[in-house]
Amino acid sequence: MFFDFGIKDVIDIFLVATLLYYTYRLMKESRSLNVFIGIMVFVILWLFVSQVLEMRLLGSIMDKLVSVGVLALLILFQEEIRKFLYTLGAHQRFRNFIKMFSGGKKHDQVDRETIMPIVMACMSMAKGKVGALIVIERATPLDNIVETGDVIDANINQRLIENIFFKNSPLHDGAMVISKKRIKAAGCILPVSHDMDIPKELGLRHRAAMGISQSSDAIAVVVSEETGRISMAVNGSFRLRLSAEELEGLLANMM
Repeated sequence: MFFDFGIKDVIDIFLVATLLYYTYRLMKESRSLNVFIGIMVFVILWLFVSQVLEMRLLGSIMDKLVSVGVLALLILFQEEIRKFLYTLGAHQRFRNFIKMFSGGKKHDQVDRETIMPIVMACMSMAKGKVGALIVIERATPLDNIVETGDVIDANINQRLIENIFFKNSPLHDGAMVISKKRIKAAGCILPVSHDMDIPKELGLRHRAAMGISQSSDAIAVVVSEETGRISMAVNGSFRLRLSAEELEGLLANMM
């Protein structure tokens, strides 16, 4: 049997290990690690009973539980599965691979008229320690997020951004969504990340920014109300303590 072990078996083991690793990471982030461990214990027990001990009765019962359990897991962990598939599709290497065959068009360079009002508004709010959360849509549509707030559909304007996040404004607690070079909505509700690796000094706005960056490819810019520091969350990671030049450069590259 040892000599029958070939390159296909190595690839098979590698793919299974990779799948288990990413499943473990998703479960850990969503605080479902104990469920993952329980599933793995059940699978190992099922394989041992049916393949090694060859107990037909107990094995057939466990087979039925597995067939029903797969459907139950799909329903129970639909959010984690959707996040895994999105992460797979949004991976830069896969996107570059698809572009090779699709002959994707080059994105037009975002002009300064779109970026500078955002940058200037963030710098002004940072000086006054006015909290803000601006979400910039990219490839993934944010229609479900826009529906949670008040639709504005206005040109990107520095004064408008500052007025929306003014402390006495009814929309200052929510997030602003920018899509297709327009301010689509404000006062929007974002999914909050429960990632335990987020520094404790970062508040709810930062957790909401991380949440939207983990569930989509959007860019989330945060102005801290406590410190006045500017941060950015994108692709599930933070860029902290950004200067005006750094913020402008990141927006120009990522948008």
